[in-house]
Amino acid sequence: MKIEDFAQEYLKKLGRVIEGLPLSKIVSIIEILKKAYREDKQVFIMGNGGSAATASHFALGLSKNTIVKDKKRFKVIGLTDNIPLITAWSNDEAYEDVFVEQLKGLLNRGDVVIAISCSGDSKNILKAIAYANTVPAITVGLTGFKGGKLKDLAQECLIVPSRHMGHIEDVHLTLTHLTEA
Repeated sequence: MKIEDFAQEYLKKLGRVIEGLPLSKIVSIIEILKKAYREDKQVFIMGNGGSAATASHFALGLSKNTIVKDKKRFKVIGLTDNIPLITAWSNDEAYEDVFVEQLKGLLNRGDVVIAISCSGDSKNILKAIAYANTVPAITVGLTGFKGGKLKDLAQECLIVPSRHMGHIEDVHLTLTHLTEA
């Protein structure tokens, strides 16, 4: 297959995935973030692999791209960004604790925890969301495939209607820009 044909087909399929997104879920997640901002709550974002990169990008966008002169700022923490802490928890305890242990020291009632997991079944993500629900915090999942266990654990969950990892990750990254409005 020629590169042009591959690119055209990929983008065409991605467009169909985007068209299939439930707009009501996107609006709900944006409203959760707006409420957190109004109420001066913290937002924590996490993910693994490509989703970790998206989580860091999301935290950057909310931290910097929403700045309005003479207005308060979003309180956002990317749980994926402290590599020494992540590797210490992984090495000394267990990888499934890398996010939950960070939350135990920072999370307050009413804060927002956003989990990005294409499969929805990452143990470290599920453990952190389960803990956040006990605080209680507002929990949001961004997932794909059929949502995995995250779809039932997060209070609000957007499932990207695709089985293609690239499409799911592309949509998750795109969604981070919608929340900067």
